[in-house]
Amino acid sequence: MEGDCLSCMKYLMFLFNFFIFLGGACLLGVGIWVIVDPTGFREIVAANPLLFTGAYIMLAMGAMLFLLGFLGCCGAIRENKCLLLF
Repeated sequence: MEGDCLSCMKYLMFLFNFFIFLGGACLLGVGIWVIVDPTGFREIVAANPLLFTGAYIMLAMGAMLFLLGFLGCCGAIRENKCLLLF
């Protein structure tokens, strides 16, 4: 019974970290899209230059969540305490 509970917690932790990983990938993708797309967002960003800074912040947050989610997934599957604490 105790082993089943620990196994369930291991996979729930993996699932939670996987959702963080996906969220980081989405933020990273949208941030890159806003910065790279020459026509789509130029009119919006030209009206308020602060939005362009927001795109870089979104890019940085997406990269951080992407990395933390990936390391959390690896740590949950391998049961590595160091990766999970990071």
